[in-house]
Amino acid sequence: MTNLSLNHFSIRSLEIEKTTQFYSELLGLTIGPRPEFPFPGVWLYNGDENDWANAVLHLIAIDKNDPNGLKQYLGERDPASLYGSGAVDHIAFFATGLEEKIAVLNKMGAPFRERSVPVIKLHQIFLNDPNGIVIELNYPAEEKTALDAKFA
Repeated sequence: MTNLSLNHFSIRSLEIEKTTQFYSELLGLTIGPRPEFPFPGVWLYNGDENDWANAVLHLIAIDKNDPNGLKQYLGERDPASLYGSGAVDHIAFFATGLEEKIAVLNKMGAPFRERSVPVIKLHQIFLNDPNGIVIELNYPAEEKTALDAKFA
């Protein structure tokens, strides 16, 4: 079996500033170095920005004055297709700090849905990013139990 791990995910966005802010605030990702590509974009890092492997989210912008660099590099996409996640249903992350994350979401004014999956001891938060992509945050179920007890 091949040793395989997820390197990064990319979002082609018409809302690059809002998307950058969303993932920075929600996940604490930081803007870091990005190679010179023939189209604008932002790379967001989880950890040391001197290590390319930590660039977990590549945001791809469209230069409306010169879209050819992006078209030639990654191919053309209909701008109407850039909302939602298409065949990809959601992007999920394991996390800790449920109480703090709920406070961040409330501060951001970001609507979210909560679910629990007792059999695998998870508490989940689902929300949409500015591009309509569903994000799932998975927390240890004991964090939800402790939070409920705190406010009972």
